[in-house]
Amino acid sequence: MDKVLLRIALLGALVGLMAGVLVTLFRLSIEISQTLMLPGGQIGNYEALPGWLRLLLPLGGAVALGLLFERLPANRRSVGIVHLINFMRFRKQRLPFTNAVVQFFGGLVAIVSGNSVDREGPGVHLGAANATLIGRRINLSEDEDYLLAAAGGAAAIAAAFNTPLAGVIFVIEVLRVRYAINNIIPVIVASVVGTVISRLVYGQSPAFTVPALSIGSLAELPVIILMGVLIGILGAGFIRISALTAQKTFDWRPLYAFALAGLVTGLLAQWAPAIMGVSYDALDRIFHNDLGVQALFLLLLAKLIATAVSVGVRLPGGLIGPSLIIGGAVGGLTELLVQNTYPLYQGSAGFYAMIGMVAMMGATLRAPLAALVALMELTGNLNVILPGMIVVVTAEIATRMLIGDVSAFTAMLKIQHKREAEQAARDAALQETEAEDTLSSDSDKIIHANDGSSQ
Repeated sequence: MDKVLLRIALLGALVGLMAGVLVTLFRLSIEISQTLMLPGGQIGNYEALPGWLRLLLPLGGAVALGLLFERLPANRRSVGIVHLINFMRFRKQRLPFTNAVVQFFGGLVAIVSGNSVDREGPGVHLGAANATLIGRRINLSEDEDYLLAAAGGAAAIAAAFNTPLAGVIFVIEVLRVRYAINNIIPVIVASVVGTVISRLVYGQSPAFTVPALSIGSLAELPVIILMGVLIGILGAGFIRISALTAQKTFDWRPLYAFALAGLVTGLLAQWAPAIMGVSYDALDRIFHNDLGVQALFLLLLAKLIATAVSVGVRLPGGLIGPSLIIGGAVGGLTELLVQNTYPLYQGSAGFYAMIGMVAMMGATLRAPLAALVALMELTGNLNVILPGMIVVVTAEIATRMLIGDVSAFTAMLKIQHKREAEQAARDAALQETEAEDTLSSDSDKIIHANDGSSQ
């Protein structure tokens, strides 16, 4: 048993190394492309683009992706965390690495062209899929392949946010890996190695600048609870819009579906250009109260709609980052509104934005513990855990009361399975009709033959 555990731990380290390299390469590719393309060579500087280009850039990128996806077989178009969850639950085969290649370049085009998606969702897919490369060279069992895919996903989250423990909890809550020593050891090892690779390239800092927080008084707890309820409502709305978009566009050609997402993003970017791309630069401004109430409201509304539509049409990008932006905007709005109206306010700049950010992530992913652990790792401030727990749990309860126990990922997966079942039923009915027509034709031929012989 010890040898088995050592073997899977070493394989976890290898997967973590490969996942860390892939995720870092993906991030570098995005940043280099943006440096070359955007004004001033500044990463994420879509706000400096003229309005007509903020419309045409996401639309053009979406159309290019639509044309590319239409040339791909249907089974090669599945990408992202939904694709990974489908594999983790049904384990029909190893994750196809060709889908990961599609994810890498598709996610790169989607993000660089300014569409409202993130790099973390594609990163999780890339991290998990590299287990396939190992499986081709080593005789892995089905369980080992499953665990290594989970380990790659954990390493990707850890590398993206510099949060190794949150990567492990993400695998348990979102990918639903059962907690057991043999299961969790390779995941922990991979998460640590992925974090090390990221820190070698980007240093100790996470994907965005986290301010030094001081906690307000307990008298602010009612405000925190109300903010949690609002975030829960927004989380439920985000999932509903994504699911509704998926239902309406599931049978559309990729060109039309992706073009819809690009058009919606381009139009909304006329009023809220900060929604374009990963948007972590906007999060930095929210933390330091650099955006006013109107700008925050427009960012919140536009980011929610643009991302929900993009996720619903299955554009090759993720939703974890946008959920952080939306939650951060809610927190920023809350802070600006209570600063001058709530006499017991004692918080620091960025406090409400930080706890709102992780609450929205927990509500949309249905991963409250991963959100809380990420909050602790990002801030390094244990005092923020109490208000963080309150807002995350409140948001979780509100979301569950509105839409039940469903995340943005599982909602998309349910629609996919429902449409696949309907298509299978239609194909079966068509085959049955064709068989009946063939039988009827053969009967007619026999009858005509008998009539001829009797004459």
